[in-house]
Amino acid sequence: MIVLIMAAVAAMILGGTLTRTFGVARMNSRAVDMMNSQNAAEAAMEMVFTRMQFDFQSGGGLAIVANNLDSYRHTIPKAIQDPYWTNFTYSDGQNNPDQTYVQKIATYTGPLPISYSNRTTALAPIYRIVSNAKPKRGTSGVTGTAQEDVMLALVPLTAFAIFYNGLLEFSTCADMTVNGAVHSNTNIYVGTGAHLTFNTTVTAGGIVEAPDNNGAHWATGADVTNYNSTWNTTFNGPTNFINHLAAIQISLPMTNTHVLIEVPATNDSSTIVGQQRLYNEAQVILTVSNLSSTDPYTTNVVVSVQVQKAPTSADVPGADTIPTIQNYTNPSPVFLSTNLPFLSLTNIFYDGREKKTNITTQIDVGQYKAWLTNSSSPVVGKFPANGSSGYPTILFVNDVRNTSPLGGKKLNVVRLTNGVSPPANGGAGFSVATPNPLYVWGIYNQTNPALLNTSNTISGTVPCALMSDALTILSTNWSDRNSLTTTYSTGSAAWNAAADTINAAILTGVVPSTGSDSMHFSGGVHNLPRLLEDWSGTTLTINTSIINLYNSSNAIGQFLNPGPYYTPPTRKFSYDLNFSDPTKVPPGIPCALVALRYSWATPPPNTVTYNVTP
Repeated sequence: MIVLIMAAVAAMILGGTLTRTFGVARMNSRAVDMMNSQNAAEAAMEMVFTRMQFDFQSGGGLAIVANNLDSYRHTIPKAIQDPYWTNFTYSDGQNNPDQTYVQKIATYTGPLPISYSNRTTALAPIYRIVSNAKPKRGTSGVTGTAQEDVMLALVPLTAFAIFYNGLLEFSTCADMTVNGAVHSNTNIYVGTGAHLTFNTTVTAGGIVEAPDNNGAHWATGADVTNYNSTWNTTFNGPTNFINHLAAIQISLPMTNTHVLIEVPATNDSSTIVGQQRLYNEAQVILTVSNLSSTDPYTTNVVVSVQVQKAPTSADVPGADTIPTIQNYTNPSPVFLSTNLPFLSLTNIFYDGREKKTNITTQIDVGQYKAWLTNSSSPVVGKFPANGSSGYPTILFVNDVRNTSPLGGKKLNVVRLTNGVSPPANGGAGFSVATPNPLYVWGIYNQTNPALLNTSNTISGTVPCALMSDALTILSTNWSDRNSLTTTYSTGSAAWNAAADTINAAILTGVVPSTGSDSMHFSGGVHNLPRLLEDWSGTTLTINTSIINLYNSSNAIGQFLNPGPYYTPPTRKFSYDLNFSDPTKVPPGIPCALVALRYSWATPPPNTVTYNVTP
């Protein structure tokens, strides 16, 4: 009896042990199945996000993403990628097999996360991606889930105080404080004999460092890349700087962004690149050319004014199939003063950096403002002065007069004068774009005299941008005659500059550094706005956002340190805080395309309405 009892107890213990062991094995197997299934679901979700991100940043922006939603929904891992994925069945959380859930669930307006600190976006769509995955083998019946909400943010580049697609150099700048976001898609060079201060986090696609540059030496060994006091640079942002941040894209080939300001060979307004061109975004196009390509620049001049309007809200003005076009052949100054009173074609002056005489298309901005609403202007037929059908916010100017017979000693340029009060266009503002070098002569965009030479742009200004191959600022003291008849000399009364104020975003090119010595330097960000006068003891105030996407292709004279053609001013360069407001972005400014993982969750199976707080 005792033996039987003991045997029964042993059998019970053995049975319990086997049951527990089997239960543990089942739990372990279930856990493995769950982990593998969740990984499979996450793989499907990430495939969709990757495709969506590529389409958004390289395929054409929000419209392409919206058009491709059905394609995304049929994206799951397949055997052609790896046979492993055949171990799972997929669904979209709504019992649709071999699909992934993709749906726009909201829009977002507000600040972006810390890696894009002090930048905002408006009406950015948020898409939800959900995948369910189950193992084909086994009896656990588990379902792995993954859910991600992604934001596709359009961030105007004016949200940055300084944005460079290439190398950004602060090397050898005077005392400088930067109050807005700073980013380069490559490296950022600091190091200065004065002091450089950043009040927000600096980000770089490469690294922030202080190498030898412009013939100056700041640090040695590891100190070149390891932040230390020899940099003479202070970072006051939440993080000093972030290296190796993913490149920030716009809807253009980032290796050929000069197309932004170029004239297309044929109408490409329906293409992705064409819709970004300022030529197609402009409502007014002014072209100055010759009747024949062999005519010299003074002969058989043709002025063409083209007014175009977007047929629908989804189009750019360049898609207008019936633009208003007026051509004027050999217009005299008297004729222009009556018909195009803002335009002058006879001004010439010398640029000491380019070592060329400039053949100038000169725009009187105040006169242009009046012309836009004049009843005799071709503009009012498409854009009534009351703004009932929009405003002509962008002027594109292209001077292609033939200067080739002059042995490369002439340069076609555009110059703006009388720009104190640009067109307000109902508050939308005014931008000028040109593939030529651009010169701004005198005060620009400040009607309140009390705010000249200050960083206060709260009144007296409208959203403005200057977009060109290169940009040079000329003070009100500039003299065309002196530039042609006298040689530049520091201290000469003929070259003394007057204090000046420019309130506009600047999108322009540079002549890049090609070496670390002083003869092969770009001039740095502080010299991106070029100068040609003796600014000694004089203040130049620029309230701006500085954007460099490309190298100059027309104005290619290498920067030289002060002395040969200019002397530097006291620079008061400030980020215009108006630009941090998406409603005050100047017309035509490109947007960075930022795809963000907004929130992530593992929802219950067969659920697409599970919400979490980001």
